[in-house]
Amino acid sequence: MSETLQTTDVADVAASDADLLDQTVIAVRAAGSALRERFGEVVHHQTREELMHALAANDDTALDILRPRLTSLRPEAGWVEDELDGGALPPGEWWVVDPAEGNVNHLHALPDWAVTATLVRENRPVLTVVHVPLTGETYTALTGAGAHLDGRPLRVSRSADLGLSIVATSQARPDEDEKVVRRVGSSITAMLFDALVVRTSVPATLHLVNVAAGRIDAFWQFAGARADLLPGALLVTEAGGHISDAQGRPWTPQSESFLAAAPGIHAEAVTTLSEPTTHSR
Repeated sequence: MSETLQTTDVADVAASDADLLDQTVIAVRAAGSALRERFGEVVHHQTREELMHALAANDDTALDILRPRLTSLRPEAGWVEDELDGGALPPGEWWVVDPAEGNVNHLHALPDWAVTATLVRENRPVLTVVHVPLTGETYTALTGAGAHLDGRPLRVSRSADLGLSIVATSQARPDEDEKVVRRVGSSITAMLFDALVVRTSVPATLHLVNVAAGRIDAFWQFAGARADLLPGALLVTEAGGHISDAQGRPWTPQSESFLAAAPGIHAEAVTTLSEPTTHSR
């Protein structure tokens, strides 16, 4: 009897999460539409204070839509106030949201920005939505149900040779610790020797959706916030990719590095990132 009840409970949770994913998609797309209306004109800011004010205005535009809608969907879930935070979350469910991922790009009229929302349960991402307003693309993933682009299944690449692979990383933050900045630089140099093409840009999430879609073969990053990595981590995992830290150990939000790769080159990428002062080619 207890096994039957447990099986039924698991099925009910899965059905509930699937419905929740559909509603999350609606909320994230609405926020993306609001940001798209603000997009298109480059505004030059004279001071860091002016820039931060503009970034906050974009965030607030999306959050005014996202927060009430997502809170109504999951009233008991916590809300991560700062999308730049890292580390583990307290027990329970949490919404991890980046209202304007790639916000600086948006302000410079560059197309690489998105809106993301991820539900985390006991420090594991359960579902995620990444919407790219300028293309209209919506990437979704649900634990155990796969990753999708506008309803079409996603699979990571079949690359088995790092030397034939496109890889990517994100730039360190402007106020990042010097050791991290130097580590980023040495890892890029190592990949320039070992990979076919190295792409370096922000935001991380858009690189990771490309890994999940098989367009890019690997992505790595040192440090990083939960909102940068959790959406892509779930998408890549559900698309059949491997997630670890740069040394190949299991990745958690507390990890100091992150690697997402096609299974065929994951080990080779770990070797390159673990020994950035040497190269194999």
